[in-house]
Amino acid sequence: MLDIHFIRENLEVVKDAAAKKGVDVDLDELLKLDDERKKIRQELDAKRAEQNRRSQEIQTFKGFEREKVIEAMQHLKIGMTEAEGRYQELLQRWTKLLLSVPNIPSPDTPVGPDESGNVVVRKWGERPTFDFKPKAHWDIGRELDIIDTERAAAVSGARFSYLKGDAVLMQFGLIAFALKVLTSREELAGIAQKANLPVAATPFIPIIPPVLMRSDVMGRMARLQPIEERYFFEKDDLVLVGSAEHTLGPLHMNEILGDESLPIRYVGYSTAFRREAGAAGKDTRGILRQHQFDKLELESFSRPENGYQEQDFFVAIQEHLMQSLKLPYQVVAICTGDMGKPDQRQFDIETWMPGQDTYRETQTSDYMGGYQARRLNTRVRSKSGDLTHVHMNDATAFAIGRTLIAIVENYQQADGTVKVPEALVPYVGKAVIGGAG
Repeated sequence: MLDIHFIRENLEVVKDAAAKKGVDVDLDELLKLDDERKKIRQELDAKRAEQNRRSQEIQTFKGFEREKVIEAMQHLKIGMTEAEGRYQELLQRWTKLLLSVPNIPSPDTPVGPDESGNVVVRKWGERPTFDFKPKAHWDIGRELDIIDTERAAAVSGARFSYLKGDAVLMQFGLIAFALKVLTSREELAGIAQKANLPVAATPFIPIIPPVLMRSDVMGRMARLQPIEERYFFEKDDLVLVGSAEHTLGPLHMNEILGDESLPIRYVGYSTAFRREAGAAGKDTRGILRQHQFDKLELESFSRPENGYQEQDFFVAIQEHLMQSLKLPYQVVAICTGDMGKPDQRQFDIETWMPGQDTYRETQTSDYMGGYQARRLNTRVRSKSGDLTHVHMNDATAFAIGRTLIAIVENYQQADGTVKVPEALVPYVGKAVIGGAG
């Protein structure tokens, strides 16, 4: 969330940001509630001070005067109870409004109403050419018996799948390959140098996080809404994560980190769940848009002054991974109307899918600034002793299903087989899927 003092001092900036993000929030009402909240808080503090004073004085009175003081204290207590009730009601309304205020987009974020305003920053790689009509992954997967959505539909319903055989080997090959890169100081230093980024080559700590989390914690991550996209178990007050970053972000909730420990970087592997409530009729074939899918996610906590460079480094890592697989892609700057409410700056990587004759999103990178950290109360103590909120970044290393789609569609052969990207051959144990290997 944004600091209330920042909102008050930069009201027009915040109003402009909300309008550009298409978020309807009454900021004037928020400041009015803030004034009322502070006024009642001051009244409560004054009454509490008076109560303490009378409690000390009562020892000096006797008889009728003592009874009068006790009666006055009882009236004071009733007044405090009423004021506390008004305060809590105001605080609830104030908090709800404050949490609905979106983050301020970065100066270099494109302004636009929706995905039509997104801007392609750069492209990499040559699209493959075929002397046959390329197939979509759902046909390749069925013919090679490595993707089965029909049996999954009978067992679990639409938007579920069985990955089988070589697709499973490929999945765990992708994970092993990415972890090798992300845990290597030498590899990360090389990526930073190539991207001309003066960032620390601190390796990522591998994490297998919980896939269920308390709803209030997901709310503090600003990821609970829209709730209709979540699988929410009200009886247990638990929500299935939509990404590993949902449970990686709160790892240092209510903690004060040492300046010397930053950046702290995690890579989390997790199954993720989304109801896809708003995707009726979209991408119903294949495994592009599933209720259950696996992802390898990046999360970091950095000093505020290093936040933008950290995101640029995350994007450089994503590009390194895709270039290692020799998959053609484009980097896209996400505009104000298409980015998430907590995002300050967002980039997507869209990979070419020849079977669908289009680019599709395979990775995203979200810079939150201090927005999430303020809600999570995650702070850093500087060398001078000052406390400030850390800045947080999250990004996709591999969305496994979508990366598998990109591989099988880009590496398909005329005989129906699929070549394995050279970088993955040591992990998969074969050079071709569907052939002698």
